[in-house]
Amino acid sequence: MELSDLVVGPGNELALAAARKICDEVPAPFNPLYLFGNVGIGKTHLLEGISRQLRRQHPGLNVLMMTAEQFANCFTQALRDKTLPSFRQKFRNVDALLIDDVDFLDNTRVIREEFLHTFTELADRGRAIVLTADRHPKLLSKLGDELVTRFMSGLICRVEAPDQATRERIVQMKAARMGTDISEEALMWVAQKFRNNVRELEGALNCLHTWYTMSERRVGLATARQILADLERDCLKIVRLADIEQTICTLFGVRPRELKSSSRARTVSQPRMLAMFLARKHTQSAYQEIGQHFGGRNHSTVMAAEKKVGEWLDSNSELHLGGRDWNIRELMDTLEQQLLAS
Repeated sequence: MELSDLVVGPGNELALAAARKICDEVPAPFNPLYLFGNVGIGKTHLLEGISRQLRRQHPGLNVLMMTAEQFANCFTQALRDKTLPSFRQKFRNVDALLIDDVDFLDNTRVIREEFLHTFTELADRGRAIVLTADRHPKLLSKLGDELVTRFMSGLICRVEAPDQATRERIVQMKAARMGTDISEEALMWVAQKFRNNVRELEGALNCLHTWYTMSERRVGLATARQILADLERDCLKIVRLADIEQTICTLFGVRPRELKSSSRARTVSQPRMLAMFLARKHTQSAYQEIGQHFGGRNHSTVMAAEKKVGEWLDSNSELHLGGRDWNIRELMDTLEQQLLAS
């Protein structure tokens, strides 16, 4: 995947501009470039594009790209084989280190420490570091303050799901590359229906391309609807009250029993109100059912919570929750992305 192959839209415009800047300027103009967003929206493709363009524009550079899991496996193997000096020689002498899914490093302290030392040495020497993750650095709660603050010191770019116009350009480009004879109406329908991420679009187009190669007939709108009916249904995310509870508790560090308790402390009551608001928006549950789930409360409590969060959104309020300050719209966006991705 080349950077030039990626379709530019509002969801990835800044990230693409930053990726090109990393490739154009040596030493790195900022460290690290941290790309985050939900799965399936093109972060790995961006990383691959940066890797290829760096090698093309600067043939003499030593560019290393891998997943955080592969880094962890290499380190574990080096520990086992007592070859840590050669491991460090390999990783600390690259000109550009590109790590995919860096949130995997949440798992083990000794691996986090090794990565911190590698990161620090490369950054101090002006070597390019590009990282991808599903979450903002502040949400990598187990990484430790030193790594998180170093991630925060670079350029953080959120990569978002493509909008309708971008999805339309993506399906047109991919269908043309596949050589699939598919009508414009069918392509626009695919772009409209499969909106969560690029992988869904690719999966839908793969189905249509397979049908086309087997039948040797043009794919029209009616045919596309029939072929993709099951896939479209399966892409609908069913949100349960338990899913909302888990998302709220994970983000704010609140225990489920606290969320359902009689506590009126702001650290509990505000997450509870957000949970009730999300329950009304993303489930078919009645006020009474939501109230019962969150501690046996009555319907008027849920209505009041829904109204209060609505007021926060209207006034674009700031909240202090989970140890950090949140803009309410940024917070709701984060919660909904995590909820729908879980």
